[in-house]
Amino acid sequence: MESNMLNLMKVYPLVFTSLTYCYWIRSFVTPGTTRLFCLVPVICLNLFIPLNFTSVHLSGNLGFFLAWLANFKLLLFAFNKGPLSSDPSISLPRFVALACLPIKIQQNSPKKPRDRICQTPISDLSNASKRSNLIFLHYAIKFLLLGVLVKLYDYSDHIHPKIILGMYCFHIYFLLEIILAIVAASARNILGLEVEPQFNNPIISTSLQDFWGKRWNLMVTSILRPTVYEPTLKAAKIVVGSKWAPLPAVFGTFVVSGLMHELILFYMGRLEPTFRMFGFFVLHGLCLTVEIALKKVLTDRWRLPRLVCGTLTVGFVFATCFWLFLPEFIRCRLDVMAFQEYAALGVFVKYLTSAF
Repeated sequence: MESNMLNLMKVYPLVFTSLTYCYWIRSFVTPGTTRLFCLVPVICLNLFIPLNFTSVHLSGNLGFFLAWLANFKLLLFAFNKGPLSSDPSISLPRFVALACLPIKIQQNSPKKPRDRICQTPISDLSNASKRSNLIFLHYAIKFLLLGVLVKLYDYSDHIHPKIILGMYCFHIYFLLEIILAIVAASARNILGLEVEPQFNNPIISTSLQDFWGKRWNLMVTSILRPTVYEPTLKAAKIVVGSKWAPLPAVFGTFVVSGLMHELILFYMGRLEPTFRMFGFFVLHGLCLTVEIALKKVLTDRWRLPRLVCGTLTVGFVFATCFWLFLPEFIRCRLDVMAFQEYAALGVFVKYLTSAF
C-alpha cells in the first residue's frame, strides 16, 4: 500500500506536466496527423502509468481515467474535436481536469456571475439548497449500502453464490457511482465546473438502448460517441444507407468498449486475458443491434408494457454479468484483493482516529 501511495505522488506531477505539454502544443501545432504524432508519447505514457500500481482500485481507476478516457480525448484533440477543443480560451487547470478526469461540462448551463448573487431570488436559492441536500442524501445512502455490502461479505460462507454475484453487481455500481460523484464534486468546487451526472438510475432501465445510452456510466457513452460511433456511422451510411447505418456503428462501439474493459481488467489482475469480458460487450452490442433493428421495423405497432420491458432488461443485464462479466473478476481474484485493501484502509482509519 505504501509503494502505491508513493507511486501516486510521483504520477500526479508527471500527468500534469504531460497534459501541460498537450495544452502548449495546441498553439503551435495544427490539428491533424502532425498534432497526433506529437501526442503519441503522452498517449503511450497514459497506457503505461497504471502498470506501476498493484492496488486494484488505483490501477483500475487510473486505467479508466488515463488509458481510456484521457487517451480518447487526446485522439479527438489531435483533430481539433472533443471537449479539449470546444473552448479556444480554456485555462490550463480546466484543460488538465477535462483531459484526465471522468467529467463532462454541462452544456447550456446558466451562468451565475458572483456579482449577481444578491439578485438571485430566494426561492431559487431554496430550491438549489433542497436539490443539493437530496443529492447528498442520495450518495450518503449509496455509501451506506456499499458499507453494508462489504460487511455482509464476512458471512459469504453462509450466502448462496448467486446472491454473492448479485451483491458484486451492486458493489460495482455503488462504488463506481460514488467515485465519479466525488470527482465531479471536486471539479465543481475547485474549478467551478457544472458537470453532467454520470448515472441515471440504471436499475429502472426499460431497454438495452435505455440502459447503455441514457443511464449507465454516461461518461463512457459521451466519449465513445465521437471517437467510435460517429466515424463508423459516417462510413456505414455509404455502404448500407442512413436507415441501417446505426446498427454497425452501435456494434463497433461495443467492440471497442469491450477491448478497453479487457485492458482495464488486465491492469487490475495482470493475468492473461480470456476475452470473456470482451464477449460480454460483444453480446450486448449484438443484442442492442437486434433491438434497434426491431424498433425500426415494428415502430409503434407493437410494444411491451414498461414493467415487462424493465424486468426483461435488468434480468438480461444481471444474467449476462453472472455468465461473462463477474467470473473474470473472480478469476483474477479482484474480489479478494479489494477486500484486503478495504481491511488495510480500515486499519489506517483506526490509526488516524486513535491519534485524536
